[in-house]
Amino acid sequence: MIAIVDYGLGNLKSVKSALDRLGVEAAITSQPGAILAADGVIFPGVGAFPRAMHNLRELGILEAVRGAATSGKPFLGICLGLQLLFTESSEHGRHTGLGIIPGKVIRFETGALKVPHMGWNQVRQARSSELFAGIPDGSFFYFAHSYYAAPDEPAVVIGSTDYGVRFASAVQRGSVFATQFHPEKSGPTGLRMLESFCRLCGRQQA
Repeated sequence: MIAIVDYGLGNLKSVKSALDRLGVEAAITSQPGAILAADGVIFPGVGAFPRAMHNLRELGILEAVRGAATSGKPFLGICLGLQLLFTESSEHGRHTGLGIIPGKVIRFETGALKVPHMGWNQVRQARSSELFAGIPDGSFFYFAHSYYAAPDEPAVVIGSTDYGVRFASAVQRGSVFATQFHPEKSGPTGLRMLESFCRLCGRQQA
């Protein structure tokens, strides 16, 4: 079973719907035990970084999410879920994240390009990753964000995207994967990515 973490800011129904289409058993949950017992965890999110960290603490699931991300089981952060994995964010002040991946979350500079970055954009694969299995380099995915992650370690970047600046749009550290884009909103290509992640969860179960 895959746990989809509910902390009040996730795009939960579209993620669950995508997994349903793939025939994958999944449950939306805010229960620490269910998160820790799952074969894999999806950590979606839409909204503000400080509010998300507040909600995780208030719901009593911050340590369960951190524990799942450090357990070795497959873990996938999506959009805000990617940003929360980093050390800190500058959104509405300075705020501490989960600290799973060293680095900062910073805002796009306003200029010629509109902020937030919304719509389809290309992802260039930086290195081989099981998350991109069967997906051509340069494929398009759907984005909706004003902040992006700047990892301290370039080696964690598995995909990058240009939007006035080249930023990390997909990262991996061990069994922890995360995308700034929304695979659940990215058509057949996004479904293929979710299928690859779910396959890793099945392997974990076996």
